[in-house]
Amino acid sequence: MGVRLKRLREERGLTQSALAKALDLSPSYLNQLEKNQRPLTVPILLKINAVFGVDVQMFSEDDEARLVSQLRDVLSEMGTTEDIALAELRELSTNMPAVARAFLALHGRYRDAMERADALAARFGDDTPSTPLMPFEEVRDFFYARRNHIDVLDRAAERIFIEIGGTIGDMRGALIRRLERKHHINVLIDHDAHPRTQRRYDKHAKRLMIARHLRPAQQAFQLATQLAFIECGDALDEVTSDVFFVNPETRGLTRIGLANYFAGALVLPYGPYLEAAEALRYDIEQLGRRFGVGFETACHRLSTLQRVDAPGVPFFFARVDRAGNMSKR
Repeated sequence: MGVRLKRLREERGLTQSALAKALDLSPSYLNQLEKNQRPLTVPILLKINAVFGVDVQMFSEDDEARLVSQLRDVLSEMGTTEDIALAELRELSTNMPAVARAFLALHGRYRDAMERADALAARFGDDTPSTPLMPFEEVRDFFYARRNHIDVLDRAAERIFIEIGGTIGDMRGALIRRLERKHHINVLIDHDAHPRTQRRYDKHAKRLMIARHLRPAQQAFQLATQLAFIECGDALDEVTSDVFFVNPETRGLTRIGLANYFAGALVLPYGPYLEAAEALRYDIEQLGRRFGVGFETACHRLSTLQRVDAPGVPFFFARVDRAGNMSKR
């Protein structure tokens, strides 16, 4: 941890005395921290977060373990003939994490370049087999790279929540009024909807059909998703504008994922949800009852609360069926 603290200080161009003063510590104590002679305690981590706004996960051993795991995967994929000991990977991840991340980034660019070459070869009739990522894998990596938090959509959702006079736990009525008054869209209940159909939107007739079999919170989520496409279409496109996807269909799937993200952020607005989560000590069932959503929705929203200036607990989310198949993570 001392190496990481020293690197943070050097990146900010600070002397030991200046950093010690900023953290309200003595220079000798800070010197001991940087030499790993004293533990980096939670109060000090909170001071670092308050003063510099950095994610305290940079001091987490979980981050180190993830780096080691990723390095092992990459080296295995590269098929290197030299046997690199696990201790060496740990040394690199602990003392030179920036170098380790740079190595992983370079490999990612190499993999992207190879996939582009494969795609071009296929376009020009080359039968060389390739194994590009599947579209859903690209979407998963897109959200994972952003820690499952899309700040521009979260803030847009909060703004619209205030504009429509949203009510926590009962958003359906406010969303219907927004669609009808601002966009002149007639919202109807679809009594004959297929069990797998959740909503149908007729752009020309300006008619949105919401399945009757959905619960009120689920109907609100579908209304908010359609609102995302109508009001935040440019924002959805902008988030993915500079991202390269191997598969042509991935961009469309990502856009749907972003619209769903916006819907969750509108039905469960960031500030009120984080405040309630902390007040209820992250009791997921109570959160679900307060906001009128199911257990999975409450869990999923917790995994997105990673705003830089107001982070929640960094939950990892996974949905697994009884047979052990993972359908979302």
